[in-house]
Amino acid sequence: MMSYTYILINFFTVIICFLASFDRRIQFNKHFGTFLLSSTIVAVPFILWDIWFTKMGVWWFDVQYTLGVKIAGLPIEEWLFFYCIPFACVFTYYCLEKFFNLEWADLFNNLIVFTAVIVLAVTGLLFYEKIYTLLTVVVTILTLCYLHFVAKKEWIGRASFVYFILMPGFFAVNGILTGSVIPSPVVNYNPDDFMGIRMTTIPVEDAVYGYSQFLLNIYFFKKLTKNEK
Repeated sequence: MMSYTYILINFFTVIICFLASFDRRIQFNKHFGTFLLSSTIVAVPFILWDIWFTKMGVWWFDVQYTLGVKIAGLPIEEWLFFYCIPFACVFTYYCLEKFFNLEWADLFNNLIVFTAVIVLAVTGLLFYEKIYTLLTVVVTILTLCYLHFVAKKEWIGRASFVYFILMPGFFAVNGILTGSVIPSPVVNYNPDDFMGIRMTTIPVEDAVYGYSQFLLNIYFFKKLTKNEK
């Protein structure tokens, strides 16, 4: 059973959202092709990052929790992770934006961006020797600055609010992956490469990493969805 742990995490993360996609009130299934393209655009640099860090030993995977199939040094489950998790996140954002008025959150765009950039910049300066911390900080700052100052997207507040709503799911999935409810972690981290601050068993960097990935998935999904019309 242990060898199916990671694949089951991916499956249970996506299955309810996938089935709900066909609901006539939602019809997210009409956007499957767009999602696949947008998520691939985002997945490519994050997978390259993943391959690099795995090769460097920044993190590694316990093979007893995987099927044993690897591509470029990553378990096949890790490749699927970059589609299953974004699918659940983008689907949730799509539904909340469709059925609820979230425009009030746009009022906090400036506050969110400036506060996040300052906190992240200070963190990066204090922990510049920690490669996971530093790269996560840099990628997230660049993502926020691009979306806010270059692309001038008004939905950063909305996306941030949805990301907050998704936190229970984040803790459930990442908690299992980092060993909160299983004998040992699926994903292990080199203590020399991150701050060492954990939320239960989850490195705080994971939440920031996930935030930048989430924002980029929303950005490209929205951009390509407009091109459907």
